[in-house]
Amino acid sequence: MKNPWLKKNPFLSMWLSGANAVIGATRGRASAQAKRQANAIWTAALTPPKPKKRRGRR
Repeated sequence: MKNPWLKKNPFLSMWLSGANAVIGATRGRASAQAKRQANAIWTAALTPPKPKKRRGRR
């Protein structure tokens, strides 16, 4: 007698495929955002601060 739990389920397969696609896209966006933030931190740390604008007295 065959075990019914070992039979392929096309609906589960489609659901897992879609979930994997969504998770992959989310992971890619999160990775890109983390790289942008790291780049911004390094850029801010390595560039000198801009001089403050001075307002004249009246």
